[in-house]
Amino acid sequence: MVSRTRRLLAAVSAAIAALALVPAGQAVAANIVGNPGFETGTLSGWSCTGATVVSSPVRSGTKALAGTPSGQDFARCTQQIPVQPNTAYKLTAWVNGSYTYLGVNGNGLADRNTWAPGTGWTQLSLDFTTAASTSNVTVYLHGWYGQPTYYADDVSLDGPGGTPTIPAAPTGLSANATSPTSASLSWNGPSNATSYRVYRNNQLVASPTASSYSDSGLTAETTYSYQVSAVNSVGESPRTTAVSVTTPPTGGGNPGGPLPKHVLTGYWQNFYNGAKALRLADVPTTYDIIAVSFADAVAGRAGGVTFTLDSGLSSQLGGYTDAQFRQDVKTVQARGQKVIISVGGEKGTVVVGDNTAATNFANDIKSLISTYGFDGVDIDLENGIHPGPMATALRSIHAGGGKIITMAPQTIDMQSTQAGYFQLALSIKDILTIVNMQYYNSGTMLGCDQGVYGQGTVNFLTALACIQLQNGLRPDQVGLGLPASPSGAGGGYQSPSNVNNALNCLARGTNCGTFKPSTTWPGIRGAMTWSINWDASNGYQFANTVAPHLDTLP
Repeated sequence: MVSRTRRLLAAVSAAIAALALVPAGQAVAANIVGNPGFETGTLSGWSCTGATVVSSPVRSGTKALAGTPSGQDFARCTQQIPVQPNTAYKLTAWVNGSYTYLGVNGNGLADRNTWAPGTGWTQLSLDFTTAASTSNVTVYLHGWYGQPTYYADDVSLDGPGGTPTIPAAPTGLSANATSPTSASLSWNGPSNATSYRVYRNNQLVASPTASSYSDSGLTAETTYSYQVSAVNSVGESPRTTAVSVTTPPTGGGNPGGPLPKHVLTGYWQNFYNGAKALRLADVPTTYDIIAVSFADAVAGRAGGVTFTLDSGLSSQLGGYTDAQFRQDVKTVQARGQKVIISVGGEKGTVVVGDNTAATNFANDIKSLISTYGFDGVDIDLENGIHPGPMATALRSIHAGGGKIITMAPQTIDMQSTQAGYFQLALSIKDILTIVNMQYYNSGTMLGCDQGVYGQGTVNFLTALACIQLQNGLRPDQVGLGLPASPSGAGGGYQSPSNVNNALNCLARGTNCGTFKPSTTWPGIRGAMTWSINWDASNGYQFANTVAPHLDTLP
């Protein structure tokens, strides 16, 4: 017989063993964020714009993060962290400041974020479970446009850390000759890559950290073979399958010719806001129309505009002159792309409110067209529009050589034919190229069936596009405007595959959401994205997904 004491010890041992077991997929609490309280006095481990480390205010310890939004930059700080798949994690941070965001995303993991609306130290918290494909996540903090400095401290990601592995080979490598002596490459990199190696004809020529590269010093009318590998602290991945590029002859190309039936429009930033800085000639040929953003208002001259390259952009590119930009306009036009000058943007202050302003605006745009060789103009005024004077100005610009006329109204501006933008579009329908309405930063809106739809869905795209299609615009004048990445807008980002589904729904009646239009519009013109630079930062996922799909539409 076993004694009572021995039976009691066995029971206790079994209980302890049971308590020690952790179910599969359950995170063990341990903060795996590097430099979580910024106590190093530096941003070590973090990648930030518009941010620094301060001694006051702090939530604990002696240091905290301070981020100051400025212009288009909302002071974003990120850290990529190895994690384990199919595992629960908790992300927390203490924040202090208006509209301060905490978020996380990663391969196989949809973006999650939360925010605090006011001042005073507040703890934000997110619980999430990684997907089977998730090996890294990116945690981030940022403020918001036009808001004061925010502060953050004691960032924590509780759960088991991942084991670094050699990255997989990049995917989607594409290469295009951008001139007789240069080529532009882009690819999709694995999430655990820290840099890449570019091989030309089996020789290593560059080690960029971004998932794109512009190769120069080539010879005209010559074929080159390119491969790319991914690199991290563990090692180098296999190389991609080789792609070939043949450079054109010197002076070759045809800047003329009509636009394709279905087009992809992208905005190229002449300023730096954290998105990848690009020379104009770096823009891949997947973009049919390049909208140069933005022309600036001339103080004291109603409707007057001018154009300059921002010094921040030039600094990021190691120097970029006006003369180089003008040559790049010719380069991309020689590849068959169109280049237009965009007026407005979120911070734009151009007002064309009467005949004098219309004359000034038209004359200045026509002067820019003459100086830089632009193919036309894009109207992206977000501070109100006067349809009568603007229509007069646009007709003058069209008659003076600006043959491409596009618009990028906010969502609310195309809800009704009584809105100023809609009136403008209908009044110049005979010369209008495309209206690329912004299907983002807009929350919920009414669709053409009077249903209420939320941004970020296929329904939102199709039900709002049909308002324009049912109320006077031709299908070839309607495009879908989306952010290229979650960083490109405050809200409304959706995957490029969703954009393709919406295009299919409008053109073919397939791949619709719960809303299906009563008819189809095979001539739907295409899509637009803000911005090419944010797309480049995201491995050109938007262009590489949407552009090939446009070629398959009826």
